[in-house]
Amino acid sequence: MQQYIDFVTSNAIMSLVWVGLIVAIITSFIKQKTAGYKIVTANEATGMINREDGIFVDIRSRDEYRKGHIAGALHILPSQIKEQNFGELENHKSAPIIVVCKTGQTAQESANLLHSAGFENVNLLKDGLISWNEANLPLIRSKSSKGKK
Repeated sequence: MQQYIDFVTSNAIMSLVWVGLIVAIITSFIKQKTAGYKIVTANEATGMINREDGIFVDIRSRDEYRKGHIAGALHILPSQIKEQNFGELENHKSAPIIVVCKTGQTAQESANLLHSAGFENVNLLKDGLISWNEANLPLIRSKSSKGKK
């Protein structure tokens, strides 16, 4: 035990960094387990769409959405979700909702807000459209963005 005390006192900064990392990992784990959504892969998401009439909700900007989005995805901005302006999505409260962003990081808040608003089965596409592209799944491009480079 004395060795640990000597190490901590001799290496205070490194010890604090280790404690910080451990706390961050535990906090992240607890946050993920208590979140109002489930993280799903691209294959699991397509299964939800095909078997359970799920809905993709793309929260990226209008320009990013036009450059390429998942077929049938509803485009709702995070600001609309915060204002509880769900539009057509309101009719699908019990259907599986798969929230999509570019990387899977910015969609977490929107997924929690949807769950808080009463949507029963909220999911988050793991790694966002990056994982969708890596799985070689198709994207729909708007006509206005086809000619642009």
